[in-house]
Amino acid sequence: MSLPPLTRRAFGAVSALSAAAVWAPAIGVRAQTDGAALGRVTVAVGGQGVLYHLPLALADALGYFRLEGLDVVVRDYSAGALAWQAVQDGAADVCSGAFEHVLRAQARGHAYRALVVQGRAPQLALGVSLRSVPAYKDLGDLAGRKVGVSSVGSSTHLAASLMLMRAGVPLREVSFVGVGSGTNAMNALRSGQVQALCHADPIMTLLEQKADTRIVGDLRSLKAAQDMFSGTMPASCLYAPQAFIQKQPAQAQALVNGVVHALKWLQTAAPADLVKTVPPAYLMGDRGLYLAAFSRVRETYSTNGLMPDEGPATALRVLSRVLPELAEAKIELARTSTSDFVRKARQKYSV
Repeated sequence: MSLPPLTRRAFGAVSALSAAAVWAPAIGVRAQTDGAALGRVTVAVGGQGVLYHLPLALADALGYFRLEGLDVVVRDYSAGALAWQAVQDGAADVCSGAFEHVLRAQARGHAYRALVVQGRAPQLALGVSLRSVPAYKDLGDLAGRKVGVSSVGSSTHLAASLMLMRAGVPLREVSFVGVGSGTNAMNALRSGQVQALCHADPIMTLLEQKADTRIVGDLRSLKAAQDMFSGTMPASCLYAPQAFIQKQPAQAQALVNGVVHALKWLQTAAPADLVKTVPPAYLMGDRGLYLAAFSRVRETYSTNGLMPDEGPATALRVLSRVLPELAEAKIELARTSTSDFVRKARQKYSV
């Protein structure tokens, strides 16, 4: 399933054709904004450079938040669970992370809501180091091994758990190790600190193309997610405490407007548009590889920001298998998300 990176010559040709198209609108947006009339909002994110959070990154880079009169400060953490904790601790106002955190928060008595959906599939993959497990045959070979995840309690941990359970591997026989994101996560696998890794792209595509990692579980397409979960699984979203939504509705609306605007841009963006817009560090030194990873997950981004009708129920049903706290709690699904802000944003930007 590995996708070859674009050749340098092909990439250059695409860049030459699209450079003008990307810079003209971006510069225009920045020129129209004088300040942040709505003030500052801090967004916590776990692994800012992964494709899981791309709509947020684009909204920021293209100046869409500023266009809404909002000054957004993004604080990066090594894992989604840590970003969620930052919001709970008051270090951030809003989180860009997995929808499952909203469910877990309610189970613990905290009111959170998803404001806008960025991803319709987890965009995660499980890879095994062929150096550490050269005779790998199936997921049962991970019994007694260490599986790297961004952090225990993050979406990478839950996705790996679901894959292993589906294969009949008792979770008690596997050790999950938090390895963070980016190069730290890759080095943990390649150095043998862990024998398998569940993570997002472009990290997993980079490892896969080095030919020393075998992808053994893949949730980077709509079909794979549908097969795994028997329904649409909401993944990346912006979510916030109910108190923030009530006290700062204008800021919440501006945030959602920016992300919906970015989702619309993403629907027609050319490869060169993307690599010219995201911060260079996100490319991990290989533009072709980044584009190969993006092509793999592109279909999983939401086209309009709305929560799928069956999304919360699917998430609760699936996650209850590995999270006893959800299985035992009386979750009010209607209180886990709101579409009010997205509807207004769609109307504003004709999405």
